[in-house]
Amino acid sequence: MALDDKKGVWKSGKGKGRHTPKGRQLDDQAWEEVRALLGDRPRRSDLLIEFLHLIQDAYRCLSAAHLRALAEELRMSQAEVYEVATFYAHFDVVKEGEAVPPALTIRVCDSLSCELAGAAALQKALENGLDANDVRVLRAPCMGRCDTAPVLEIGHNHIDHATLEKVEAAITNDDTHAHIPDYETYASYAASGGYTELTKLRDAGNWEAVQDQILESGLRGLGGAGFPSGKKWGFVRANEGTRYLAVNGDEGEPGTFKDRYYLERTPHLFLEGMLIAAWAVEAETCFIYMRDEYPAVLEILRREIKALEDAGVVAKGYIDLRRGAGAYICGEESAMIESIEGKRGIPRHRPPFVAQVGIFNKPTLVHNVETLLWVARVVREGPECLNATELNGRKGLRSYSVSGRVKNPGVHVLPAGSTITDIIAAAGGMMDGHTFKAYQPGGPSSGLLPASMHDVPLDFDTLQPHGTFIGSAAVVALSDKDKARDAALNMLRFFEDESCGQCTPCRVGCEKAVKLMQADTWDKPLLDDLCTAMTDASICGLGQAAPNPIKMVMKHFPDEV
Repeated sequence: MALDDKKGVWKSGKGKGRHTPKGRQLDDQAWEEVRALLGDRPRRSDLLIEFLHLIQDAYRCLSAAHLRALAEELRMSQAEVYEVATFYAHFDVVKEGEAVPPALTIRVCDSLSCELAGAAALQKALENGLDANDVRVLRAPCMGRCDTAPVLEIGHNHIDHATLEKVEAAITNDDTHAHIPDYETYASYAASGGYTELTKLRDAGNWEAVQDQILESGLRGLGGAGFPSGKKWGFVRANEGTRYLAVNGDEGEPGTFKDRYYLERTPHLFLEGMLIAAWAVEAETCFIYMRDEYPAVLEILRREIKALEDAGVVAKGYIDLRRGAGAYICGEESAMIESIEGKRGIPRHRPPFVAQVGIFNKPTLVHNVETLLWVARVVREGPECLNATELNGRKGLRSYSVSGRVKNPGVHVLPAGSTITDIIAAAGGMMDGHTFKAYQPGGPSSGLLPASMHDVPLDFDTLQPHGTFIGSAAVVALSDKDKARDAALNMLRFFEDESCGQCTPCRVGCEKAVKLMQADTWDKPLLDDLCTAMTDASICGLGQAAPNPIKMVMKHFPDEV
């Protein structure tokens, strides 16, 4: 019998065959829609978050089909795209069969200042007064508008001193887009001498001489760390090869709004300071990472960066504006760099530090927005614009973001040695019917101090002996109408929501703390142990500082717990 005539296994098997690859299938229509949104933009993985914004803005959500198509277009795994999309609060991932979010989303700020102003009652009124099929009401972390609490965002329009009536009027008038305030444009800034110093430095400047000016002025990092600003330049310059500059505009510390205040008024003072710093370290690109909660600022920067390109001040693409997506942790510099690279905002283990290994593993100079504004002023006016001011043995000026139970909340520029008494006085005093009880000196991370500590200068290094720090100079004043323990619980709920979850002490610690703090009587020994574990073992500053509100309340307000 011939071999071909024999009955073989290969002839008796009923192979089913696979008509498609394993996993979620690529939808051609979704692929075309994604391609249309991306246009001629380069297909780079570091632009993933920008591309997710394009889809979210166009379709109000990120469907499974669109995520699959984006992964195909970027030649990335679906897992990578999905993990980034689900990390950030401003992305709505919708799987097959799930409902698309309503056409309109309202985010009600629940930070301490807004809670004091009645945000919880406002959110309840909105939920009861609006049709949930048309409008989605969410609680959201600080929006950087604490001076006009309570605040909410309807679409991309922020409503200050918000009420149900204001929201209904905005819906009726379709007023859901960001309102751009009057600000100093490139033409106005240049006409008054702007960018003259930058031009001089580019022509014949000595970066070390400028660094000496910055050091002499006493300028320190104003994002919260307080590291001497000029010293960073030398650290970055010491590394050979490509270097970058990154601006940390993720002003997410509740109670902080100074960067927004300046950017909505004088964006070019900041931009010139940024370009001076970039010149000093010979940065190949300047990345500006701006939080998504500032849509007006993002639009201002888009316009003015284009104006700089059109005027030939910078080459097209030299300034790369990146839009955050709702993650407080990205205010930590290494987490911000991860986000700029199109990843989840997970803090890096250090060393190496970002001055050596930063964006795309290149040396990176990181500065806060306000820090760069002062760089421009120091170069234009000399170190005296800062170091000539002295109070209580401290030199310099501080931009205090003041809110809470004061008559005139806002940004108040005062001598660096100012006490809470000076700051409340600058803010018009306490509100009528309110007696000063406690204050937050530098955002939730700094905890709470009692009114009895009214004579401590609020500056770098002066608060550490008292177990706290100035941080971002976000000052919230509490009165006799408020409970310190409730304020601390508000702060820990924020940290619980915003923990990136990378390390167990922070992820689990914040959750356990919130549960323990809701008891009628706090278990002090257990909370003490928990605070120690979080402080000692957390990877980054979020988990290390999160226990401060607990420790400060137990220390200064023992009668409440």
